[in-house]
Amino acid sequence: MRYIAIFILSIVSIQSCYSQINELGIFVGGSNFIGDLGSTNYISPNQLAIGGIYKWNKSPRHSYRISLTFTDLKGEDAKSDDPRRIQRNYSFSNQIIEISGGMEFTFFDFNLHSGHKIATPYLYSGISVTNIEDTYFLNGTQTSQNSSSWAFGIPMVLGFKSNFLGNFIVGIEVGARYTFSDNIEGSFPKDEGLQVYRFGNQNNKDWYTFTGITLTYTFGENPCYCPN
Repeated sequence: MRYIAIFILSIVSIQSCYSQINELGIFVGGSNFIGDLGSTNYISPNQLAIGGIYKWNKSPRHSYRISLTFTDLKGEDAKSDDPRRIQRNYSFSNQIIEISGGMEFTFFDFNLHSGHKIATPYLYSGISVTNIEDTYFLNGTQTSQNSSSWAFGIPMVLGFKSNFLGNFIVGIEVGARYTFSDNIEGSFPKDEGLQVYRFGNQNNKDWYTFTGITLTYTFGENPCYCPN
């Protein structure tokens, strides 16, 4: 009987050591596009971006994270510093839905149950997939192909977060997405019949950036970050 009790206590101890805490909240900010059309500034939000975010804190130093973000990417050659783009004077708009998943690493321990107000910079990366409308330019006008596609990418995010609001975690972050697509703005239609309408540098892929704040609420069991 004593051994059964010891076994049960051991299982409970192991389970408690692996108990985790969850974060669920929102992202609100802006987006901007970097590609073959419009401005080439990497951080220059010009459209609203909003989404949801969930984190599962594996330890005080890293978390698994998924997010769903909506925005309307826009670009205007007239707002570029490149005289050739200004003269071309194209503009585009493409509503996107991005799903992203990966891991967030903090620079310092971020133990949410330490009883103290804590803050830390963090990095996030993983993989993203974005649904985009397929378009091309006909006589200088963006034209729909009446289809959509998925563009995979790599998010590279730098942020800073704090629990100064108690169970609410506030963060500010800037995240660039390098995609494996060159047609978010319609410069590289894949349809063989539309290849004549391609323009720009076909060796460079498209980027877009989200800049904004996150607000997440923590819930779940109190974690026991057990030493090795």
